[in-house]
Amino acid sequence: MTPAEEKLAELNQPSLWSGINAYRSDPLIVDLTGTLPRGIRDDLDNMGRYVTSPEAQELARMANQGTPQLRTHGPRGERLDVVEFHPAWHALMRRSMSSGLHSSVWDPQSDTEAKNQAHKVRAARFYLTAQLECGHLCPLTMTSASVAALSASPGVQKDWAPKILSRKYDSTNKPAMQKSSVTIGMGMTEKQGGTDVRANKTTAEKVSEGIYRLSGHKWFMSAPMSDAFVMLAQTKDGMGCFLVPRLLEDGSANGLHFQRLKDKVGNRSNASSEVEFSDTFGFLLGTPDGGIRTILDMVTLTRLDCALASSGIMRASLAEAVHHTRGRSVFGKMLVSQPIMTRVLADMALDVAAATALSFRLADAFDRARGSAEEAAYARVMTPVAKYWCCKIAPSLIYEAMECIGGSGYIEERPIARHYREAPVNAIWEGSGNVMALDVLRILDRGKDLFETVFAGLARDLGPAGKKTIDVLRAAMALCERDEGAARLLVEQLALAAGAAELYRLGAGRIADAFIETRLAGGWRSTYGMLDSRFDASYIVDLLYPPAS
Repeated sequence: MTPAEEKLAELNQPSLWSGINAYRSDPLIVDLTGTLPRGIRDDLDNMGRYVTSPEAQELARMANQGTPQLRTHGPRGERLDVVEFHPAWHALMRRSMSSGLHSSVWDPQSDTEAKNQAHKVRAARFYLTAQLECGHLCPLTMTSASVAALSASPGVQKDWAPKILSRKYDSTNKPAMQKSSVTIGMGMTEKQGGTDVRANKTTAEKVSEGIYRLSGHKWFMSAPMSDAFVMLAQTKDGMGCFLVPRLLEDGSANGLHFQRLKDKVGNRSNASSEVEFSDTFGFLLGTPDGGIRTILDMVTLTRLDCALASSGIMRASLAEAVHHTRGRSVFGKMLVSQPIMTRVLADMALDVAAATALSFRLADAFDRARGSAEEAAYARVMTPVAKYWCCKIAPSLIYEAMECIGGSGYIEERPIARHYREAPVNAIWEGSGNVMALDVLRILDRGKDLFETVFAGLARDLGPAGKKTIDVLRAAMALCERDEGAARLLVEQLALAAGAAELYRLGAGRIADAFIETRLAGGWRSTYGMLDSRFDASYIVDLLYPPAS
């Protein structure tokens, strides 16, 4: 310890959660990535050291305090429509793009030694990076997911894919094809419709084959300095999906006029805008009436990232809380050893473990879906389920972790404050809880057999608890067929069962036992700390959050 640290220790002030390897200190993520090639695990080890380093944490702090600024006009009254970011934002973007968070699942040259596990490899990197700063992950998520939408028009994909796959970050304000790399944003929702994108009023008029002129507005267009945006607009044939460049090939603006930047609760390092436009050119993706189907391929991938990011910030927040309680003495013993505190921490640790396991199981399914009907069914059913539950529990869990730290947790200097403000966005973005529940009902209406395929896999992994659990899920499914309002019951029960199943499959038997008995077998709970003495709370905390050596 330095003299200053020794003085703080005398004052019963624990050291900060900093400089502790976020990868090596997380036994579950080490286990989840244990089959990956050594070179990738070494990379994750380096990333784990980086995300908790004082230097990286300072970048995250500065990027969120120095929020983006919109410049609508220049000194001569000319439209500029540019957003300026803090240099720390660009540093974060540069590092994450070099790691391929925006492109690696599509790049044939990326991680060639783990070709069949591209989503899982990226998931591990994304999960660790989320523990540092989530705002800059927004454009990277959209850029990666955009390739799914671009694939609906091979000609467009051929032109844009090389720029998307590039790992050399380029923030210059130039036409896309003159840059070394590009990022892609999204513009879906409008004032009058919000989630109901079928109510969108933006129009698209055909100019030539594959080229349309768009007019309208977008209520929430994130990352407005992206080089292009995937947008929905009404054609004469129905709802179409378009790739809309921000600048035209000659460098002039493509008619996008930013009205303002949203003053958001969290996600503050990232800009989100309201935009109006006319005479704005876009490339048609897919068919003129197939826009929703096209953009949903993109949305599905972003939902995986929402679950991963939520799991990552929950892990970081609880790790900070456990670390703090191990270094602070209260009423004659270390805070972590006080029975009530131990049970609160252990209870939270169960949820973080299940959310992490479930998110990575979904990434696995994305990797295997093309060659396996069972995995394709899992990916379709469990994407909205995992997105719903992992994102839904994050705000309350992070708040509870903040309370474990106490008053010093309720200050902006700690990373947990940033995590807490960040947590709600993943539940709202790309479909709120009700939208996820409705998506599950849509699958139930059109493909009930997909649920049975998923149930068979869960029953296998749950072992002795399988039959009873699946009976409960089938009862919830039958209820939903009669009562749409019961959809959340099915979604939550399915998430809990799937999280437990994955913990069992990973060999975390005692953790899985505690999780399933308190979540599925127990009564309704509204707060943490409800474990009873049957479960060894100290064992759970020490296993999932081992003390620093």
